[in-house]
Amino acid sequence: MTLRQIKALPDKAWAPVIVATGAIEQHGPHLPVAVDSLMGQVWSERIATQLSPETACYFAPPITIGKSNEHVGFPGTLFISKDTLRLQLIGIAHQLHQWGFGQMCILNTHGGNTDVIIYTLHEIEAELGLTTCFLRADADYGLPEKERTLGMHANTVETAWLQAIAPQYVDMSQAVSEYPDPAAAAGQLRPEAAPATFAWVTADVSKSGIMGDAPAGTVERGQQWLELTTTGYVQKITALAETGQAAFRAREEADPGV
Repeated sequence: MTLRQIKALPDKAWAPVIVATGAIEQHGPHLPVAVDSLMGQVWSERIATQLSPETACYFAPPITIGKSNEHVGFPGTLFISKDTLRLQLIGIAHQLHQWGFGQMCILNTHGGNTDVIIYTLHEIEAELGLTTCFLRADADYGLPEKERTLGMHANTVETAWLQAIAPQYVDMSQAVSEYPDPAAAAGQLRPEAAPATFAWVTADVSKSGIMGDAPAGTVERGQQWLELTTTGYVQKITALAETGQAAFRAREEADPGV
């Protein structure tokens, strides 16, 4: 888009701007290092083609290198610090705000970015008044409990996705099933996505760089899960756009000078 096009957009005050945040890091011996950033592009393209033409939504350039220091020691891992990631997000938010946009949403594809993104979005809302959202598709893949709790990286899901979208970059002869110590899933304390989490680095919990059942990731499952997740994202973004538009119109009616 040109600056004139951006300046003339009629829906900037409420239309979501999607920023994909990914990573370049090892994904075991069977997957390419660009998995996370590639998936950010995949979701963006699929969402854009499935959104209704009536749904206003814009995609910013992605952040392709994330906070991946947990994968140090494995070749192919590039990473930035949590502070650099935070400043990148804040810098983007300031520019969007100056251009007149009112809603910034993060489509994150790398777990190591999550905590930084969440507290930074709170900061952006408080400082700039932008509406922010950490997008989640809330798709249920029907995975076994062990895979849900300990399958965190280069796992069944990521292997299936890549088999479906870029099989030329997947070497299933190198795919193995490897999990961290099952004790890591005891009670409510888990490595990721739990009420209480603990710090870890991949080299301490995995020899291969895989955490999960990679061989279970098939083309068929990948195609099914890609469709399911895209639908979830489209529904979430559509709702955000509709809610944002309704709120803007309500403010405009209350104060025509808005």
